[in-house]
Amino acid sequence: MDWLFSIVLTVHILAALAIIGLVLVQHGKGADMGAAFGSGASGSLFGASGSANFLSRTTAVAAAVFFVTSLTLAYVASSKPKAAGSVMQDAVKSEVVPNSVPAGVDPSKAPADTGLKAKDIPK
Repeated sequence: MDWLFSIVLTVHILAALAIIGLVLVQHGKGADMGAAFGSGASGSLFGASGSANFLSRTTAVAAAVFFVTSLTLAYVASSKPKAAGSVMQDAVKSEVVPNSVPAGVDPSKAPADTGLKAKDIPK
C-alpha cells in the first residue's frame, strides 16, 4: 500500500506544478486589448484564441487530476491501520528525586531548608 501512496503523491505534486506553470503562462483578460493592436499574441503558435483554449483546457485537466489525486490520498491515508493505545504510552518517564544532595556531601551535614520564608519576601 505504501507504493500506491508514493505513486499518487508523485502524480499529485506533478499536477500541482503543472497547474502553477499553466496559470502563470496564461494571459489575463486585459491582454486581449493589447493583442488587438498587434502586441504579438495573435501571431503565436495557436493563434489569437487558440492558445487561450489550449491552455485553459490543459489547466482544467491538470485541476481534475489534482482533485482526483487529493481524494485518493485522503482515502489511502484514512485506510491505514490506526495505532492502538495512547499517544503518551511511549513517552519517557523521568524520575524526580526530592531533596537531592550532591555527591561527596554527607547528608546529615547538608542544610535542611534553604528556601525563602514568607517573612523574607519584601512587600
